[in-house]
Amino acid sequence: MATFIAIVLAAVLTQNFITTKTYGICPFLGVSKDTKSSIGMGVAVTLVMVIATAVTYPVYEFVMVPLGIEFLEIIFFIFIIASLVQMIEKVIQKISPSLYNAMGIYLPLITTNCAVLGVCELVIGDMSAILGAGVEMNIGWAVLYALFAGVGFTLVMIIMSGMREKISCLKLPKAVQGFPISMVTASFICMAFTVFSYIA
Repeated sequence: MATFIAIVLAAVLTQNFITTKTYGICPFLGVSKDTKSSIGMGVAVTLVMVIATAVTYPVYEFVMVPLGIEFLEIIFFIFIIASLVQMIEKVIQKISPSLYNAMGIYLPLITTNCAVLGVCELVIGDMSAILGAGVEMNIGWAVLYALFAGVGFTLVMIIMSGMREKISCLKLPKAVQGFPISMVTASFICMAFTVFSYIA
């Protein structure tokens, strides 16, 4: 139970992929203009993270390590992630054309989203600080970490979109409109999340 709680807290709060690791900044700034698009992107990224981890972890452990080709992990992982994104893109296009259009170029960019690749890389690395002493990483913990990393990603996307929707109603000086105020907002969100590092 302690390992479960540690993984959830780390993935969602203390080591959030956007606010702490600064992975996935492109969709964070590009798609967070409205809440609907943010939720859609967050769900899509979470889905890709979970499926990609569920596929890449056993491929790494049971195929690449025995064959001694671990050095090819990034090539393998990107190929797997790209294939998954293509499938999810087609599903979203069929189920919700409006969401597909709202995501625009950012949906295919999930392929190169470092948050997705990052979670696949992290779970095959040293996770002892999160898992705790004596706990071995396995497919279950890996997928759980990927799921809650996606939840953390989605949470920050929703917070940012809510802030940007509020800011769009304000009368701001021309010099800070658009990208500058978005960066200031993102900075304050990241600073707010540093508070959670004290619970680790």
